[in-house]
Amino acid sequence: MPFTISNKKKPPYSLKREVARIKKRNTITFYLIAFAIFIYLLGAILFGDMGLFKYKKLYDVKTKLEAEIKTYENENKKIKMEVKALKEDPFYIEKHAREEFGLARQGEYIFQFQPSQQD
Repeated sequence: MPFTISNKKKPPYSLKREVARIKKRNTITFYLIAFAIFIYLLGAILFGDMGLFKYKKLYDVKTKLEAEIKTYENENKKIKMEVKALKEDPFYIEKHAREEFGLARQGEYIFQFQPSQQD
């Protein structure tokens, strides 16, 4: 029987190299897959529907709306106080009628002064 290359057995050190090469390839594959998963999760955390950037934007909108609500509540309190005064306080009613509508009591005269126009 003639000696051929296909019948030749590999020496044992070659098997160790093959195992080491496969381990290295598997390790690299594992780290690449882990890195890809990490990048995907990072993208989902930052840019997803409930990501940090969307959360920050919604938080800013919430803060703005809360400030606007506070402004409207203060304005509402002032209007309620004015309504109460108009219903109950005769002096406030008289003051309001004089200032807003230019009304006067019988026998009173109203003088309105125009600001002088200087060129």
